[in-house]
Amino acid sequence: MKALVKRRPAPGAEFGPVDDPAVKPNELLIKIHRASICGSDLPIYGWSSWAPGRFKLPSTFGHEFCGEVVEVGRDAHDFAKGDFVSAESHVFCGLCYQCRNGQRNVCREMRIIGVDGPGGFGEYAALPARCAWKHKDGALKDVGSLMEPLGNAVYSVLVEEVACKSVLVLGCGPQGLFSIAVAKASGADPIVAVEGSAFRAELARRMGASAVVDPGRHELLGEVLRAGAAPDGYDVVLEMSGAPSAIELGLKAARSGGRLTAFGIPSRRVELDWANDLIFKGVRVHGIVGRQIFETWYKTDHLLRSGAVDVRPLITHTFALKDFEKGFSVMSSPEKRCGKVVFIP
Repeated sequence: MKALVKRRPAPGAEFGPVDDPAVKPNELLIKIHRASICGSDLPIYGWSSWAPGRFKLPSTFGHEFCGEVVEVGRDAHDFAKGDFVSAESHVFCGLCYQCRNGQRNVCREMRIIGVDGPGGFGEYAALPARCAWKHKDGALKDVGSLMEPLGNAVYSVLVEEVACKSVLVLGCGPQGLFSIAVAKASGADPIVAVEGSAFRAELARRMGASAVVDPGRHELLGEVLRAGAAPDGYDVVLEMSGAPSAIELGLKAARSGGRLTAFGIPSRRVELDWANDLIFKGVRVHGIVGRQIFETWYKTDHLLRSGAVDVRPLITHTFALKDFEKGFSVMSSPEKRCGKVVFIP
């Protein structure tokens, strides 16, 4: 088959022939229909940040994908050739304390497809059957690769109820944009976003944001509170960027007794006003890792099938996998003129 492979410890990747995946007894062989770029694919492609210390060369990367089952391992029950599936990228052990207590997303032995082993940027991929979400039909085929990242947002937003609550979304990359759509569908109001890219600010409005505030504004905290008519702060703050300044803003903007969802990963350690912004305000902080497996998938499937959430407007670019350089160039552009970038093998 042909696949996108990281072979050398340097920026870039190569598209070309590789050995077909060998399917283990508990795995499925998937013919890839769609695969999308995640922000965590950028360090692998650019060979920066955490990637040199974790990613083992050479290997295929990419962990957001969907496709058709073309081979079923002998121990992979409840699947058949022709099934259409999306991939849960977190390979959990099923045996540790966390897995046995409904916390598979923080499994102690967690391995990530496309990071700790071969991924989905290719014509085929081997997928553990326990990590496959089987679709009822083909209705979601063209957005099937987005179910995994959309699940992050579903978990982030719905870790607590948001109906009739004010929501502040910090950062309108794909995860922030997904979060706006999920919050809107779940009855949140108002929904205010903070985003510096004019392109993504417009996408945020299209997804349901009541207002979008530019982070370059003078007296940003005051602007944010006024935009949501929330002088006492927001009920819910969704920190989706990982920027230290956004984390600080989020804690300041949360009302006393409110909650902050922490999803974005900072590039460095963050200094907090622990007493005034957390303890004395009684703010609840939820750290989000991936999705609840598979509780979040049922919610995500329902939101998509009911039409409550439509992610298609966020697919701003689609490329053949052989044109991967164009896809990564769009994703890495400092102008941020993209939503989700999808590859077709």
